[in-house]
Amino acid sequence: MQASVTPTHDRLDDLHNLLLVIITLISVFVLALLVYVCLRFRASKNPVPSKTSHNTLLEIAWTGLPVLILVVIAIPSFKLLYFADRAVDPDMTVKVQAHQWYWSYEYPDQAISFDSNMIAEADLKEGQIRLLDVDNRMVVPVGKKVQVLITTSDVMHSFFIPSFGVQLYGTPGRINETWFQVEKAGVYYGQCNQICGTNHSYMPIVVEAMEQPAYDAWLAEAKTKFAMDVDGAGPRLAAVASK
Repeated sequence: MQASVTPTHDRLDDLHNLLLVIITLISVFVLALLVYVCLRFRASKNPVPSKTSHNTLLEIAWTGLPVLILVVIAIPSFKLLYFADRAVDPDMTVKVQAHQWYWSYEYPDQAISFDSNMIAEADLKEGQIRLLDVDNRMVVPVGKKVQVLITTSDVMHSFFIPSFGVQLYGTPGRINETWFQVEKAGVYYGQCNQICGTNHSYMPIVVEAMEQPAYDAWLAEAKTKFAMDVDGAGPRLAAVASK
């Protein structure tokens, strides 16, 4: 997995490490049983095979033990699901709307909205990443709890950022919720990993986490560049209207 930069991903790492221990112990145990059975019950050792067809204690054990293991796994798993489900007292909200095949980001508290499209290979500048960089990044401040409301204008899409431990589907006619809190400034990449059409692989997600002073400067510029057209048909880019 990618390096963690959010509390959700930290817990995801912990769950992954727990499951790795459990599956390793199960694999070693099953391997030991197979080796024992191969040696203990080989034809040369048992020329007359056993006629035993049932063993009540054994059948209870191999039914009950997997159930107990699943309960052990379920407890931290459900805790993580509830932890990642909703933001408690978020510092800001970003509405994410998916389209075939680009993203729209709206900051309702700041009255800004913009579209984010992948940069074509012919237009890439030095340092930009092919198939991942976009013209307008989603920008958030470091250390702030960001509530993310996800929907879609057409088919199902998936908002997936590996280093955040965030993946949530956008469903037509519904608004789904998740959150993240980036602990380290930087640029983080994600993609729609739901097969949403022919250009499915061309709608990357780029989130730039900035320290508060840098974010404040970006926000001041964005309020002019990406001001919502509140007097028009809806929250659209002023820049889009001029194109």
